[in-house]
Amino acid sequence: MKNLEELFEHQLKDLYSAEDQLTAALPKMAKKAKDAKLKKVFEDHLEETKEHKKRIEEICKELDIDPSGETCKAMKGLIKETEDFLDEAKDDDVLNAGMIAEAQRVEHYEISGYGTAVRYAKELGHTAIAKKLQKTLDEEYKADKTLNDLAEQRLNAKAK
Repeated sequence: MKNLEELFEHQLKDLYSAEDQLTAALPKMAKKAKDAKLKKVFEDHLEETKEHKKRIEEICKELDIDPSGETCKAMKGLIKETEDFLDEAKDDDVLNAGMIAEAQRVEHYEISGYGTAVRYAKELGHTAIAKKLQKTLDEEYKADKTLNDLAEQRLNAKAK
């Protein structure tokens, strides 16, 4: 990479890979959730994640970039860590609380990635693209808050 434009392209491809991997992982998490509200949060976020992936596809089309061809190693690792946890949890309440923790790690990674992408888009003069990326960033913050509220309001206490 020789300039910010190339770095921005790399970031978009990485985010695309992350969203793609997440669309495969979220149904497994929803299926494993033992709490109806948590299951719904995962199902709703799956639909939102599909929209995030489409949004990146639109951005890449606008910039004449092929979004495929990258593998987000960080997301791959986060998903592997989640899968390992799902195999280790022996109590349903602990499973639910731990799934929230795993999902929040994913959200925090995405928040970091989208925050960077928004900044790069603005610096490169891609104002409309920055707004699209900001919309996704706002949705990731909201997903994190929803998970946090669910944990604090009941699921962490049940895992005690």
